[in-house]
Amino acid sequence: MNYSTDFPSLQHSVSPEEWQTRVELAACYRLMDQFGMTDLIYNHITARIPGTDHLLINLYGLLYKEITASSLVKIDASGQIISQPDTDYGINKSGYVIHGCIHEARPDVRCVIHTHTRAGMAVASMQCGLLPMTQTSIRFVGHLGYHDFEGPAIDLAERVRLVQDLGPHDAMILRNHGLLTCGATIQQAFNTMYQLEMSCRAQVDAMAARTELTLPSPEVLAHTAHLYQPGTRRPYGVLEWPAMLRLLQAEGKNSGYPPYDI
Repeated sequence: MNYSTDFPSLQHSVSPEEWQTRVELAACYRLMDQFGMTDLIYNHITARIPGTDHLLINLYGLLYKEITASSLVKIDASGQIISQPDTDYGINKSGYVIHGCIHEARPDVRCVIHTHTRAGMAVASMQCGLLPMTQTSIRFVGHLGYHDFEGPAIDLAERVRLVQDLGPHDAMILRNHGLLTCGATIQQAFNTMYQLEMSCRAQVDAMAARTELTLPSPEVLAHTAHLYQPGTRRPYGVLEWPAMLRLLQAEGKNSGYPPYDI
């Protein structure tokens, strides 16, 4: 069996647009690991290649910290592999069941992220859902979908309900399962997931203290949520992204893993 993770570079055999998407997506995978939002080899981040209906997704078997631009698999929205590295690793079917339907239904979405973090799963199992108890979580007031658990996401019929429950939002809590975000750019989807994850961590910590929580007024919630929507003041993720790449470069020097951008 071929489970090598030494993949030749694709930089000069794909379009510049595809290569840039591969580099950004690989960086996103590394950042998810950096901030503790991974689940062994599971979960997925997908990105649409500009000008095409093709998506990039991770090989099923690699750690997020192992993923490089050249190790990503190109698929169509139905999950058929168009091209992949020379390896016996494949892709996880749930990756395109969950992601493919969102990419198909939402042409405004370029990137979709799905996680099974400890805090995310905890809040996904709470009847109250995400509470508007911090400035970070208030950005999701009126901008967060919920999808009831139907078992492992391998049934194509679930795709209709996933899209309906997400609606126009860029974030969704998958009940008893985990978190999902999407965005017009990879940077925006990452920023939204980071904020959603921090919101869940804060809620779990506060509720564990077993003290009465204070929540802002409805007027303050609506005003704050509006101010934190992408485009109200500035796009999400763009300002932070160069700093995130510098972080990856600094951390990667002694990590023992190949750079994300090869």
